[in-house]
Amino acid sequence: MNKTLSPRTDFVLKSIVEQYIARALPVPSQSIMDNYRMDVSSATIRNEMMRLKKDGYILQPHTSAGSVPSDKGYRYYVETLTDVRLPINQQRMINHLFHQVETRLEEWARLTATLLSNLSQNMAIVTTARASNCVFKHLELVSIQDSTALIVLVLEGAVVRQQLVTFDQTISQTELAAVSSKFNSAFNGLGKPQISGRITGLSELEKSIANCILNIMSSEDEVGHEGPYLDGMQFIFNQPEFSSPHQAVALMELTEHKNLLSVIMANNLAGDGVHVFIGKENKSEAIQDYSLVVSRYGLPGEAIGSIAILGPKRMHYVRSIASVDYLAEVLSGLVAWLHGKKITPES
Repeated sequence: MNKTLSPRTDFVLKSIVEQYIARALPVPSQSIMDNYRMDVSSATIRNEMMRLKKDGYILQPHTSAGSVPSDKGYRYYVETLTDVRLPINQQRMINHLFHQVETRLEEWARLTATLLSNLSQNMAIVTTARASNCVFKHLELVSIQDSTALIVLVLEGAVVRQQLVTFDQTISQTELAAVSSKFNSAFNGLGKPQISGRITGLSELEKSIANCILNIMSSEDEVGHEGPYLDGMQFIFNQPEFSSPHQAVALMELTEHKNLLSVIMANNLAGDGVHVFIGKENKSEAIQDYSLVVSRYGLPGEAIGSIAILGPKRMHYVRSIASVDYLAEVLSGLVAWLHGKKITPES
C-alpha cells in the first residue's frame, strides 16, 4: 500500500479523484476550494497539489490545466475506501431478480452480467461456475446393439454427458456392467491425468472405453473455457476516454476473439474477495488503459466462476467494488445450494 498521507493531503487527493470521476475534467485548485469549502487558502491547496504531483499521485495534463489522478493516486483512493457496501434496497432488488430466473448456472451468469453492467455503468464479464478440471463421478454402460453401447458419464457437479461407442466385436450387457463396476471403483474422484496414468494394464475393450471417457472429459474442459457472458460494452464507448475509433476497434477485437477472459485472468487473483487492478497493474497490455474489478465465486474445489467489471480508470470504484462483492456473495450461495451445501440467500 502507498504511504499514509496527512489528513489534509488525503482530503485533497480524494477530492481530485472524486471530482475527476464525476466530471472527466482536470480538477483545478479553485474547484476544490469552492466545492469543499476548506478552511485554508488557495495557496495552501496549490502547495498540497504540488506535493501530490511530486510524489506521483496526480498528473497535470497541461501547464495551465488542473490535475487528474495517476494510477498511484487511484490505488491510494481504492485502498483507503471504507464501508463499501451496496444499499439495502439494491441488495433486495438483486435477490428478488434471482428468485425469478431459472435455477441454471447460465441464467444466473446472464442476469449477473446485466445487473453488474447497469449498476457500474461499465462492461461486465461473467463466467459460469465450473470445476477447473473434470472429475469422474460415475459411469453407466448400456448395450444398444450387439457392438454398440451408450456411455453415460457423470462428472463432479452433477454434469451428465452421453456418447455412443461402437466396438469391433459383440459385447454383452454383462461385460459392459463389469467394466462400469471396475471403472467406478478405480476412477471415482479422479481427473484426466490420473485416469490416463491407469490405462496401462487394461484390456483392449477397457482401453477403448477409457479413451472415450477421456475424450468426453477433454471436451467438457474446453466448454468450460468458452467465452464469458458480456454486457454493457456501450457504457465504455460512451466514456470520453474511449471515444476514438481506434480505441473502439481495439475493444471490439478483444471481445470478438473471445480472448478477453484469458486477458483478464492473466492477473493473479491471490486470496478471496474483490481484487482491483488499475491501469498498468494489469499484466496484459491490452487492458492497461482500463481498471478491472474482479472476484471469484462458487465452491472451492468443486465449482468456481469469475465476475468482473472492466471500465476506464476513472470508474466509480465504490459502486463497482460493492456490486462485484455482493453479487459474488449471492452467486456463491446459489452455487452452494445447487450442490446441496446450503439454502439460497433470502431476499
